[in-house]
Amino acid sequence: MYVYASLFVGEVGVVDNMSKRGFDPLTYRFEDQLPDHGAVTEVADGVLWARMPMWGRLNHINVWLVRDYDGWTIVDTGLNRDDVKECWQSIFDNHLEGMPIKRVIATHLHSDHTGNAGWICREKEVELWMSRSDFYMCKVMAADGPSDVPEDAIKFYRRAGFDEVRLNSYRERFGQFGANISALPAGYRRIQDGQYIDIGGREWRAVIGHGHAPEHVCLYCPELKVIIGGDQILPKITPNVSVNPSEPNANPLRDFINSCARFREVLPPDLLVLPAHESLYEGLHERLTGLIDWHEVALEKLYDLCSEPKRAVDVFPALFKSKITDSSYFPATGESIAHLHCAEERRMLVVDEDDKGVAWWRQA
Repeated sequence: MYVYASLFVGEVGVVDNMSKRGFDPLTYRFEDQLPDHGAVTEVADGVLWARMPMWGRLNHINVWLVRDYDGWTIVDTGLNRDDVKECWQSIFDNHLEGMPIKRVIATHLHSDHTGNAGWICREKEVELWMSRSDFYMCKVMAADGPSDVPEDAIKFYRRAGFDEVRLNSYRERFGQFGANISALPAGYRRIQDGQYIDIGGREWRAVIGHGHAPEHVCLYCPELKVIIGGDQILPKITPNVSVNPSEPNANPLRDFINSCARFREVLPPDLLVLPAHESLYEGLHERLTGLIDWHEVALEKLYDLCSEPKRAVDVFPALFKSKITDSSYFPATGESIAHLHCAEERRMLVVDEDDKGVAWWRQA
């Protein structure tokens, strides 16, 4: 079943608010060395940073090339667009010292990370490395076509409070995920939590996070004191944590909070974090604490808002500062449901369903 997978940005967070008051605990690196499209910046020994164009407020994704013996390992690939492929071709031709691509790693399934993975793997005749859940979910999502709208997905969004206009919008956009994905290879190599991957004689440990994606791969190199964080540990914005029709009773927010706490336990604090969006930074433990705190505060606001029964589409003010537009309505709904499910599991809220199948949430 289709999952709406675009990255959605929460506008507020504890760390962001501290930053506005002059108390930002993060230290940003390489701010004056942003690579142009089709160019690279070296951010650690043998680790190259490139930026691929996107649309919208997040107008780029950071991708990485790591020196790998007699070639290079790519981590994340950008959207399947001609301008992104042109950027890659420029990098291949001008910035890799004449050495080949040896493999492609995708941190998780979303199209800005996997969009060109299949294309590069075919062009360079190399393997794709991913977590199992994300590889197969990406394949399933990319296979959905516009005519495949499942009735239980309509029921899911009607339960959240969608009117017929919103439901028709969902029907119209259904099946678009595959357009941003170059077809993935038939097979892949699995990455598991705790696995050590040898890249160019250095060990990179896979640390798996949950909540934003089923099995989000972060790559930690103890020797370089670097972690490639993908969307799991962004510096200034919170990654979308959503419930979707494919798993309507899930509690991904619990998984995300637990992942942040676990990362804080197993990773040292003095790492250079290479995120998928925005600035490179130091202050990993502070950021993990900030991400946890933001969601805990959001759950408290949600509880207060539900003193009178509310639908999922009514609770946006507890989670987001900015106005929710048409383009962000679906992921905002998914994130609202994620917070509602987490609050329900904590026995903060209970839910009743009316005779039209709409869920109404209220304080327990």
